[in-house]
Amino acid sequence: MTTSDLSDAAVVEISARHRRAFADLVSSLDATQLAAPSLCAGWDVRTVAGHLVSALTTTIPSFLAQVLWARGNLDRAVDRAARREATRPVEELVAVLRERADSSVAPPGIGTRGPMTDAIVHTGDVVVPLGLPFDPDPADVCVALNFVVGRVPPGFTTKHRVAGLRFVADDARFDAGQGAQVRGRAIDVLLAVCGRPAVLDRLTGDGVATLAGRLTRR
Repeated sequence: MTTSDLSDAAVVEISARHRRAFADLVSSLDATQLAAPSLCAGWDVRTVAGHLVSALTTTIPSFLAQVLWARGNLDRAVDRAARREATRPVEELVAVLRERADSSVAPPGIGTRGPMTDAIVHTGDVVVPLGLPFDPDPADVCVALNFVVGRVPPGFTTKHRVAGLRFVADDARFDAGQGAQVRGRAIDVLLAVCGRPAVLDRLTGDGVATLAGRLTRR
């Protein structure tokens, strides 16, 4: 079975594992670490946690109302929801992530692979700037890579970013795209494809410079 053949139930199981791992991570951080900048522009670590919680607590009608409030600006609506949830005590954020880890709720048109990818990528957004180890199961990461590189879903990457590049994982069976090569650990490839230039120095290949240029011009 390939990662593209996984059932929604199997994908939700992956999401649950990473949500629980993220909850464990957040519960282990001190106040200084929670206030540290993440790889998400404008968000500290606590707000990243708020974002993952908001994805589990916001109903579709409520989110549509927020998008309407933001005059159609999806990023603004997401930012508002994340900041609202981030005002909760850390213990509440952790509790929600654990209690609702098995949620199968997914944005329309995106599917269950969206929240799963979100959980993995946003964990990287926290651990990379904090200098903490991050070694997610490469098989899980490849599910996210197939989703992001294969479908190029909005909110995760863009066609311009991945065009003319071949992405290869050193620690898993992942090889997708055509052109100049970008290779490294699956998680580092995923974070770069999702627009995190902080991991570019972990990658090799004649396509890294091209990808770096695209990320810095975004």
